[in-house]
Amino acid sequence: MNALAGRFPARTVRVKAPGKVNVSLDVGPLRPDGYHSVASVYLAVSLYEEVAATSTQTPGITVSISPESTLDLDGVDIPLDENNLAYRAAAMMADVSEHATGVHLEITKRVPVAGGMGGGSADAAATLLACDALWNSGLSRDELAHIAADLGADVPFSLLGGTAVGLGLGDELSPALVKAQTDWVLVAADYGLATPEVFRTLDRLRDAEGHEAAEPMAVDPRILQALRGGDAVALSKVLVNDLQRASIELAPKLRHTLGRGEALGALAGLVSGSGPTVALLTRSPAAADSLAEDLRHYGLTAFPVHGPVHGARIISDTLL
Repeated sequence: MNALAGRFPARTVRVKAPGKVNVSLDVGPLRPDGYHSVASVYLAVSLYEEVAATSTQTPGITVSISPESTLDLDGVDIPLDENNLAYRAAAMMADVSEHATGVHLEITKRVPVAGGMGGGSADAAATLLACDALWNSGLSRDELAHIAADLGADVPFSLLGGTAVGLGLGDELSPALVKAQTDWVLVAADYGLATPEVFRTLDRLRDAEGHEAAEPMAVDPRILQALRGGDAVALSKVLVNDLQRASIELAPKLRHTLGRGEALGALAGLVSGSGPTVALLTRSPAAADSLAEDLRHYGLTAFPVHGPVHGARIISDTLL
């Protein structure tokens, strides 16, 4: 880190970045490199992670979890070292920033951990933007997205926000012009699912059936049409997630959560990404509020959200 960094005043830059729902997720066969090609429609939703990046006199990167986090994190193992995506994002920014200082990252967790909504990726996206501002790096959004892609397929999307089609490993993003709002209820689980294990389970289930999946080349155009029109009823008929049955195989309670949500009035539901968060589509904001309240009566952790929303944004920049 550059000695000139001390010339800059101490600051805290706070950034929020959204979690996401996979409105569709088609998964191809296991590739020789150990990965899977996907075709997915990502929707950024109004549940945000926040990262406060504060310059420090001491070199290096430190990470803490804010007591203002709204999740119950008892028993949840969140790494605070280089195994944390936000830490890695800060390290990568330090490598490309001429005047990098030491930095402390305080993360406010709101997106379910290991829940299939890209919470860790949102932390990384927020950190990239915060460190760029903190260290006056002057990188464009495209340059930040290039760094984000090295951190994982979901990080560039959290930086971008809105709605996008993801191909390849999910990191080949094409923004989709969607202005109409759709309303959802997210049901968080009190446990996580490891994404690699969900993919391995899908491969095992397919092998047992003798099913050979095709390489996904595009998303169903009806999904984008329904999103652009804000037509929740039409959208409910085309939601798909190839990983859902693998997630249910690993966590059978998900089947009951989906059934409960639809019995209480959701138009449709699906597991978000690799799970175990369940996303329930509703007709309106009022319907989402009502459904979330009904689900809470059954002891479930449910909250209404909407999408699309913007990607990572600076919400404060304070001199210390």
